[in-house]
This record gives sequence, C-alpha cells and structure tokens, in this order.
Amino acid sequence: MSKGRQFSDEFKAKVALEALKGQKTVAELAVEYEVHPSQINTWRGILKERLAGAFRGSDTKVLREKDETIEQLQKIIGQMKLEHDWLKKKLHL
Repeated sequence: MSKGRQFSDEFKAKVALEALKGQKTVAELAVEYEVHPSQINTWRGILKERLAGAFRGSDTKVLREKDETIEQLQKIIGQMKLEHDWLKKKLHL
C-alpha cells in the first residue's frame, strides 16, 4: 500500500459497496484491494450518506432552482454594476 495513490470513482464505489454488504471484514477488504482500512471506512461512510439521494426525485428540481437563483443573482449584479458606473460618472460632473 503506497501513499498518494489515486483511485477511480468506480473502484471506490466497488470497495465501499463491498464494505456495506458486510460479507467480509474491513481488514479482509483492505488486504484484498490493497487499501488502508480507514480509507475503506471513509468511502463506506460517504456511500451511506449519499445513498438516500439516489431515491430523491427532486434532485433535478433542486438543480433547476439553483440555476434560476444563479441567473437572477447575475442579473442583479449586472444591474448594480450599471448603476454603480452611472453614479461614478455623475459624481465626476
């Protein structure tokens, strides 16, 4: 097991899923996949946290609302910049 190794998302998911299944101990998985046990526990924790999101149908709604909010904020910033520039010109007169 070397430090600084990069693991693909697919690999992490595979190992985390194996850990969640509980058919093998984390120590056994660590030996099998040549990964430190604490890393497996971290991936398993991340997988557990994100699993519930797989069943939410509103994820696209949340993303759409986020995009709309960003668009509105960009319009407000643009308007404020115009007003700022206009005020700067008026103050110099």
